[in-house]
Amino acid sequence: MPIKSFQGERASRSKILNKNLLVSDIMTRDLVVFTKDQSIHDVMEKFIKYRISGGPVVDKAGNLIGVISEADCMKEISDSRYFNLPILDKTVAHFMTPKVDVIDADKTIFEAASMFFKTSRRRFPVMDKDRLVGQISRKDIVIATLNIKSQTWR
Repeated sequence: MPIKSFQGERASRSKILNKNLLVSDIMTRDLVVFTKDQSIHDVMEKFIKYRISGGPVVDKAGNLIGVISEADCMKEISDSRYFNLPILDKTVAHFMTPKVDVIDADKTIFEAASMFFKTSRRRFPVMDKDRLVGQISRKDIVIATLNIKSQTWR
């Protein structure tokens, strides 16, 4: 007589694939923002203080009007040495990049990864209904991917 199992049927393990992880779920919400009238010296100090390499430039109403990054400053620093001109008395408006690539808050992290892959950008301001709500970086995508992997991939 064969031995009968009293364990019952095993429950099937279903993987929870979080394909809907959105940019808004992982973006940085507490932004260091700059204004176009701010001195570049102040901006560089904030880059060091907050350990960032760039950030959004906003007007008085909080609307996004550009981005400023270390790379924007490097060209001017290089040129100022060549032409022996001071740069620290100039404002963000002189250095910032006014044409800004943005990403919508409702995009998935995979769509964001594709945008990073196709561009040389290191960060994107995140918009929700034409309002700046955060910023996402390449590092944010990498961290989110590792977290998904630890929960779902084997």
